[in-house]
Amino acid sequence: MHTEIYLDANATSAVHPAAIAAAALAMRDCYGNPSSSHATGLKAKAMLDGVRALARRALGAGQGRLTFTSGATEGIQTAVLSALCELRARRARGEATGDLLLYGATEHKAVPESLAHWNALLGTGLELRALPVDADGRHRLDVLRELAPRAAFVCTMAANNESGVISDLAAIDAVLRECAPTALWMVDSVQALGKLTLNLAATRIDYAPFSGHKLYAPKGIGMLYVRESAPYTALMMGGGQEAGQRSGTENMSGIAALGAVLAALDDGVSFRSHAQLVHMRERLAAALRAALPGIVFNAPFAHSLPTTLNFSVPGLAGKELLDLFDAAGVRVSAGSACSAAKAAPSYVLAAMELDAWRCASAVRMSFGPMADDALIDAACERIARCGAALRASCLIPSAAPAPDSDGVVQLGFEGASTWLVLDAASRTCAIINPLAALAARIADQVRCQGYRVRAVIDTHGGAGGGRAALVAALGGQLAGGISHEALGWPVLADQATLENGDVASALMFGTRVLARVAHADGACYLFGERSAAGLAAADVRFAFTGPGADIEQLAQLVSRQAIVCPACEAGNLPCTTLTAECGGATPAANPLAMQLEAHGLERFFNDHPDALLIDVREAYEHAAAYAGHWHGRTVHSVPLSRLADRLSDWLRAEERPLVFFCRSGGRSIKAAQCLHRLGYRNAWHVAGGVAGGSLPLAA
Repeated sequence: MHTEIYLDANATSAVHPAAIAAAALAMRDCYGNPSSSHATGLKAKAMLDGVRALARRALGAGQGRLTFTSGATEGIQTAVLSALCELRARRARGEATGDLLLYGATEHKAVPESLAHWNALLGTGLELRALPVDADGRHRLDVLRELAPRAAFVCTMAANNESGVISDLAAIDAVLRECAPTALWMVDSVQALGKLTLNLAATRIDYAPFSGHKLYAPKGIGMLYVRESAPYTALMMGGGQEAGQRSGTENMSGIAALGAVLAALDDGVSFRSHAQLVHMRERLAAALRAALPGIVFNAPFAHSLPTTLNFSVPGLAGKELLDLFDAAGVRVSAGSACSAAKAAPSYVLAAMELDAWRCASAVRMSFGPMADDALIDAACERIARCGAALRASCLIPSAAPAPDSDGVVQLGFEGASTWLVLDAASRTCAIINPLAALAARIADQVRCQGYRVRAVIDTHGGAGGGRAALVAALGGQLAGGISHEALGWPVLADQATLENGDVASALMFGTRVLARVAHADGACYLFGERSAAGLAAADVRFAFTGPGADIEQLAQLVSRQAIVCPACEAGNLPCTTLTAECGGATPAANPLAMQLEAHGLERFFNDHPDALLIDVREAYEHAAAYAGHWHGRTVHSVPLSRLADRLSDWLRAEERPLVFFCRSGGRSIKAAQCLHRLGYRNAWHVAGGVAGGSLPLAA
């Protein structure tokens, strides 16, 4: 079992042991209500005041107000409400105000969404305008200077949570003092605490929200700084706590925990120096460069937090990198944790006008200011392991020969499938229904594995130009020249006799044959073992079909156990059989009936000693995961992309229990459902997968 390397500190941090102890102490010994006048309440109030004093010193708050909140989102809401209420009051008094609510184009979404919400709710009718950033991610000061005279409220960040870019607050301050002296200014300071020197009272910043869980405190505690004399409207009214600034009994355990973190920040030794953090970042960057050729860092280190690296790798999707690092026990993210679940390119990088592929595939690696050399050592070792796994899978260039790959491989994109037919003995292959989006990757894999491409073919017309894109990407590597029929089938092919006696054009791959069966809407391709008689139905293992496939014709040529590999996934399942297609599919099983919980696995394997434990993550994930055995049971690697290939064997053999797992359960349940639909009842999957903590895997 390998330990977790947590490198997603910009999303949240582990709670510091001293913070846990302080919270427990507050709940056990300092449980009084700080608003009470008896000794127990006064003891709680003394603790509250002590933490507030620490916070004021850490922020350089001067005479400004410091209110404890539930976190940055509440602080942002309060600041926005306060500013807009003041602007509405100024207008009511006939005072001149700007008409723009100006926010940085790379702000956390909580800012523009809060502005829009309160602007509509209060009826202030101000115009929301995004302040653009330059290619380095810093605010365009020339645009700010142009718009500042119209600005009523300006919202910027101290440092960006995705890119790590540090704003030039001094320059923004100067522009606002000169061009917008009455405009209010909020600075989202969440990523600044513990990483940048703060002296808020020396600036004209009116509001600065903070969140404790970004710096080793628990979730649910934060702070809001409000400059002395800055307008303020309470978001919550009631009991008058926090000097009337925020009603509701204070979160004393959270405040105590935050106090422990602030004390560590104040001692001058617990947190790493800027120079130490820069050195750690350089070590991680060097490890990434060595492991991932062509890597591009998306923000200049000179203007970024030393604890943040945002990068993209040519040819690799962000999800592939996330899955790879996760398999290796390295926790990174695709950007903001609040939007990581949305499959969309980074709006932060898009605002920097970076190339679309960089915006779509970016990964963020971040660590906290209490990181030590042991963490960085372990991270660098895991990064190297990830690079080796990618090389072995031909996803990045490698000087070493790639391992042999044989059989049928499925590559998918947006529900469509490309199928690779690989023959390791002859080092030849055919590519069926190539997708344009995958052309470069397929070409790279073919080169890496040293395969000679016999054919690039489609099952139907109008397939989106994928075949032409792949032929171009192969750059003349297509065997036999370019003489081919409309769907790419080579003109100079062999022949094979099919089950119904027809003679079909065919390509020989060692002992196997790929035969073409034409029909009115295109063609199907049959792949199986050849014999002296040709290609008998029982010997056909795979049938590759398009949307217009003639199933009745196909039923005369292949057995009902042959795996049908369609151009598009049907029902979110990778493949099917004629039995399923002709109405003989097994009724869909209740997903819960094929689900195994982690705590029941040992009993299951005791009851089913012949069961196979199968990792359906891709080969590079399996290689990075140290996934050799689990509790003495061998883990078999069958990537979901190779499921169709193995199904051909499983459906022809005596059933034995199969237990699938993956990172989170999404792919494993897909594998189990596919087998159940095809009549294989002894298939289960592990609910929650590895990410749910269900499988301690060891080499």
